[in-house]
Amino acid sequence: MNATDYNFDFINIGKKTHDLLIKWGVPDSIADYINLLALLLVLIITVYLLHYVLRRLLRITLIRITKRTKIDFFHHLLENRFSHFVALTTAVVLVKNSIPAVFYSFHSLIAPLNKLTEVYLVIIIIWLIISLIRSGADSLRKKSAFKSKPIESYMQVIRIILFFIGAVIIFSNLTGKSPVTFFTAMGAVSAVLLLMFKDTIMGFVASIQVSTNDTVRIGDWITMAKYGADGDVIEINLTTVKVQNFDRTITTIPTYSLISDSFQNWRGMSESGGRRIKRAIFIRQSTIRFLTYEEVEQFRRIQSLTSYIDHRQKDIDKHNERISADKSLLINGRNLTNAGLYRKYIDNYISNHTGLHKKMTMMVRQLAPTPNGLPLEIYAFTGTTKWVDYEYIMADIFDHLLASASYFDLQVHEMDILAQDK
Repeated sequence: MNATDYNFDFINIGKKTHDLLIKWGVPDSIADYINLLALLLVLIITVYLLHYVLRRLLRITLIRITKRTKIDFFHHLLENRFSHFVALTTAVVLVKNSIPAVFYSFHSLIAPLNKLTEVYLVIIIIWLIISLIRSGADSLRKKSAFKSKPIESYMQVIRIILFFIGAVIIFSNLTGKSPVTFFTAMGAVSAVLLLMFKDTIMGFVASIQVSTNDTVRIGDWITMAKYGADGDVIEINLTTVKVQNFDRTITTIPTYSLISDSFQNWRGMSESGGRRIKRAIFIRQSTIRFLTYEEVEQFRRIQSLTSYIDHRQKDIDKHNERISADKSLLINGRNLTNAGLYRKYIDNYISNHTGLHKKMTMMVRQLAPTPNGLPLEIYAFTGTTKWVDYEYIMADIFDHLLASASYFDLQVHEMDILAQDK
């Protein structure tokens, strides 16, 4: 193989500089190396300057376009080094065309260096395309319709496809064989490849299902006890889902687990505008008793109970008269109890509390007695889903109710407040 086999205009430069060295009296064996080093130095300087100038020009152009159009896409092109890859592609093309001239006296190196340059060019072009696609993805992330979508998963799939295409091109270039040969060889090792990329394939399927079914979005609060996750989803990609827990730690969950395992998504609570309070006060059962007429009169002084006691006592008196109840013993007939009045007091209190959601379920219920006392459970929703405000409202309610128990001659069982506040 000789230099005339390469149809490049640049080859004349190598020949002329070599002949010039011979004319100056440089021995032929030394002229070859001097010619190589001189041309190589010139090529390196030229490539560096070309890359630097093109990159600067493109950056300035993109900055001006961004300022004039206010389009985020051009700004993201800068962030994703689009100008660098364009300039690098041009520089590599120059290097490829300069190889026959620079290595004029070393014909055996021209062919392998050409192939290596072509391989590098393929890789650079792939990164150039990825830079464009990534810039588009970054622009989409800022749009409200795409903020919660697993864009990173799709980006990873695109990268895999591009690198696969690049591998086929490189294989064909290095071996001189058709891409069909590559796919034939791939078929023979498909089982191994499926095993190697099992997590990626399963993650890709899971990403599509998660996106299609709207199971999880970026920003959702999820709880997955199996993996110790309890926080906000910050990233969804092909293989993992990143959850930032409330203690600021990061938990990674296999993407496929979102469709194969059970987890809790609190998005419905966040979107509803109310967060549930489900907590009980345990009353010591030995302090629950009937009320005498004199005690009922004392309880009338509690303003939120006055009208209720008046109405309720009339019904009780009518019933007792109808059955001729002997009220010398309180157990005869019907009576008000201190626990019943306390329960009604709680009901009135939460109904008028400004921090609770009035359009959602709100009630006070008595649960089954336990060895720790009689649970009076408050079931309601706050008017906000913000964690700090939720905790404040709940604490404010129970501070008041715990302090109120003594006014009804009731005792709260110590250490028996049951919290189920999620």
